[in-house]
Amino acid sequence: MQRNKFLPEILTTLFDRNRGTRTDDDARDIFTLCYALIAQEGEVSGIKIAEIILARYRVFDDAAKLSFFQFINDALDIDPEHLAESARQYAQSGTLEDYETVYNASVTKRLKFLRRLNQPSGATADLVAMRVDLLRLTKSDPDLRRTDLDFSRLLRSWFNHGFLVLKQIDWAAPASLLDKIVAYEAVHEIDDLDDLRRRLTPPDRRCFAFFHPSMPDEPLIFVEVALSDHIPDSVDKVLSEERVPITPDQARSAVFYSISNCQKGLAGISFGNLLIKQVAKQLLLEMPHLSHLVTLSPIPRMNAWLTTLQEDTEVGHIAIAILEGTATDSDVRIMTARYLLEAKRDGGAPLDPVARFHLGNGAEIFNVHAGADSSRNGRAQSSGAMVNYLYELKQIESNHEEFALRGKIAASKTIMALIKSALSPKSSENA
Repeated sequence: MQRNKFLPEILTTLFDRNRGTRTDDDARDIFTLCYALIAQEGEVSGIKIAEIILARYRVFDDAAKLSFFQFINDALDIDPEHLAESARQYAQSGTLEDYETVYNASVTKRLKFLRRLNQPSGATADLVAMRVDLLRLTKSDPDLRRTDLDFSRLLRSWFNHGFLVLKQIDWAAPASLLDKIVAYEAVHEIDDLDDLRRRLTPPDRRCFAFFHPSMPDEPLIFVEVALSDHIPDSVDKVLSEERVPITPDQARSAVFYSISNCQKGLAGISFGNLLIKQVAKQLLLEMPHLSHLVTLSPIPRMNAWLTTLQEDTEVGHIAIAILEGTATDSDVRIMTARYLLEAKRDGGAPLDPVARFHLGNGAEIFNVHAGADSSRNGRAQSSGAMVNYLYELKQIESNHEEFALRGKIAASKTIMALIKSALSPKSSENA
């Protein structure tokens, strides 16, 4: 791989990733250092303490990490009695001074600690990695959710959309970055370097990622795009080694066929909505002749849903046939459409997480396809079925509002006709 210069704008920002090597000769334990960081007002001394805490944390085992999180969860929490007394005082006086007292009392010491822990160069990446541990350890100690709430609140502000930088990734990117794209790909596994090259090099392929200035060599999320002269009905065809590339001027559709989140420590912080919209705008600036912006998306929970229908007197035979791989394409498409429109979680939201994401972004369920993904994962999730979500820029806002406020799912005439179509009758053997 070529190791050419990449991300020049980000790499020249004031967020220098180089860290000086400091000797940890501080005799204080980690908990005393945490208190010292909260009390420390001097910037230089505060940075040094934060560096020592982060350096020690990096070599902690799980037991030490758990003790660290339990300490900041309990010792650095709010003081409820002080907060209650401050609130009563403010209710009586209404003064600015008492308001400030209430405000300060309502903010946990953890927030102050985490903000100061973020002072050294490169500390943001450490805190993102720290949250990966926190999320894992919270499973054994649910009380730590209070600490995760503070982590989440800070990371949302630090990774505000205004700080994100969109970059196109191509084959000339550094090998280290290309390796991360391979590792982080979560939808359609990249088999080898030749497979990666086929996704980045041809003139009808694009890959875009969001980066943050404090983590310039780490993608936050990326999307892979196929340019096509039609709306594809199969990811097997999109990724085929034998396909013939087209030129950008021949393209009529931009197909978002894979979106992968890269940082587990940023779980719950959504970048996908903004990524799709920014990439769509950039593609339309480059190719205003594009007529469709669509996805070719997996359907993760469909087979699990079909499994619950095997005893159903009306559709059980179809559910079994789909799971066994013997159903007709027509029956697969009908049941896929029914799943996407009718299968719901408690509360009424669609059962399928990918559907919730795209419908929440204002997309429309455009079409469904049988036999579209022959990969092991595709067969396991949905027996190979896939779906196109259409992003019609003029309809995105109204679709989003209808879905968010009324739970209404935007669907094409094709999909609405499918859910009303008749399934194959039971055979005499199944009757």
